[in-house]
Amino acid sequence: MNRLLLVDGSNLLFQMFYGMPARIFSDSGKAIHGTLGFVGALIKIIRRVDPAHVLVVFDGERENIRTETDPGYKAQRIDYSGIPEEENPFSQIRDVYAALDFMGIKRFETTDCESDDLIAGYALDFAEEEEIIISSLDSDFFQLISSRVSVLRYRGEKTVTCTPEYIKEKFGITPEQYADFKALTGDKSDNIKGAEKVGTKTAAALLNKFGNLEGIIGNAQNIKKPSVKMSVIKNTEKLRANYRIIKLDAHSLLPFSVYELEYAYNGITANEVLINIGLK
Repeated sequence: MNRLLLVDGSNLLFQMFYGMPARIFSDSGKAIHGTLGFVGALIKIIRRVDPAHVLVVFDGERENIRTETDPGYKAQRIDYSGIPEEENPFSQIRDVYAALDFMGIKRFETTDCESDDLIAGYALDFAEEEEIIISSLDSDFFQLISSRVSVLRYRGEKTVTCTPEYIKEKFGITPEQYADFKALTGDKSDNIKGAEKVGTKTAAALLNKFGNLEGIIGNAQNIKKPSVKMSVIKNTEKLRANYRIIKLDAHSLLPFSVYELEYAYNGITANEVLINIGLK
């Protein structure tokens, strides 16, 4: 069975830009640590996964339906337009694009959705045909995990592949319940506020008893703990809005057929890639 590797490109670039142990410069004095880290990590991921098809997706800088649903969505994120180049991950994105093009790996920058939605589209549309591996540290992808879809959280030697068993052990729920779980508990990284008095253990207990978010809302009067009951009732519409923001579906237009994503690793190293695109 073929494997399709879907890489959250923006997530990996930020991870490498800020995670490299030192700033690295080309002979001309250009900062290249983010690009070098990105390419090196991607090659290690490819060697680990051994995919037949690869796509790297990046977030564009446009508004999307989530910000229309909740203007506070990701409002705490840094505006990089005024950040100095040496501190700005986006200053190296063109070099990352050049590296991917040289390697023959398809890439895409989103226009009317987030990279999460596009990756979800491929994962949901092609899981019957291929084994899907999503490479990202973004926990939103946990909701897509199944017997055919896993999430690879790349951290060098501490890399973890997340499966349904991983989600059950870590959160006490199924992957299908993860969007409901996150709607209840919130997500500080995306500036999404959950229901007061509903922590992770309480959310898992509610989901195991009532099935999903709508089941919890519909049975709010049957919640035993008064403070939790009142919080769910008080925050009903907020919780539903959270769910709409968090839920990933397959409604995005896919830019490539899976056959256009064919890739065969040829043993090239990160240094060789950078040399060939003029960065070393």
